[in-house]
Amino acid sequence: MKRCLVLAAALAAFALPSFAQEEGASQETPPRPVKLITLDAGENRLQRQFFGRLQARETVDLAFQVSGQIVKFPVQEGAQLAAGELVAQLDLTRFERQLRQAEINLDKARRDLERLEELSSSSASEVQIQNARTEYELAQVSVEEAENALDDATLEANFDALVARREVANYTTVNAGTPVVRLHDMSELRVDIDVPEVLFRRATAEDTVQFHASFPSLEETYELELRELEAETADVAQTFRITLAFTNEVPPRLLPGASVTVTATAIEDPGNGDIVVPETALVFSPDRQPGVMVFVPEGDGADRGTVARTPVEIAMREDAHVRVTGGIEPGTVIVAAGASQLRDGQEVRRFTGLGE
Repeated sequence: MKRCLVLAAALAAFALPSFAQEEGASQETPPRPVKLITLDAGENRLQRQFFGRLQARETVDLAFQVSGQIVKFPVQEGAQLAAGELVAQLDLTRFERQLRQAEINLDKARRDLERLEELSSSSASEVQIQNARTEYELAQVSVEEAENALDDATLEANFDALVARREVANYTTVNAGTPVVRLHDMSELRVDIDVPEVLFRRATAEDTVQFHASFPSLEETYELELRELEAETADVAQTFRITLAFTNEVPPRLLPGASVTVTATAIEDPGNGDIVVPETALVFSPDRQPGVMVFVPEGDGADRGTVARTPVEIAMREDAHVRVTGGIEPGTVIVAAGASQLRDGQEVRRFTGLGE
């Protein structure tokens, strides 16, 4: 029995040095790679995205001011029209006949007035002359009305337009005021969006809100500026509708109704920006106090060092980003991601790429 105890003690004595050596080796772990960022107090920007639709400057339903049958209707849906180009025309026969009749009556009234004025000293009374003058003036009015009716029987584009829709077919008899074609004024493309009340006040009271438009199939963005606004809110969402216009040239083949994404950027205080930190940089104590892991380098410009947990004060911005309100200064280097997996005083190194 004693011999067995002595043998076991000897084996334990030989095993202890190797076990201690392995334990010491396990404690010498390499520094953990971490992603580091330098905090910067940039401009205090609030950015929102809104979805709207492209609109023409104006959309007009053209209609004749007189009744008649359409005999010329050359426009095609989707075609471009230049200002002054023919849109539609009624049968002019009736209007030309009415104008000729009015001109004949005017000529007769003129002759009657001239004859009575020549006879005024002998047999024509002053009342007869005044009546003749009245008939002459009424005949002038009839001629003007006939000329206007003849002009109204022809529709022309008042601006460079895009034909949106033909409301009736050719050879249709229409009444006065019946829309025959819908035109878009494409001289300026606009975008309508609904914005919340907070951003609406900034957009209308200050020049610190910038708008940019982007399209699903295009990589470029296009600057917008405020044109109009509705002075009442929507019934449900408490939003205001504002109208924006493109300040520069827009891509071709953009039609009213196309989808557009508008990015609104508001600079709240350009001289005193926020220190924004990612959510992954925050660590919380058991009592829910926030903090960050500050990187402490071993020397100037060193990529190796330790991390120190530093309590901070935070607040949520309106765009859902986290800003630091106290406890840390701009220029501090902190761990940007995975800070909750580190412990205070742990050795780390800067992560610069995969495979290192």
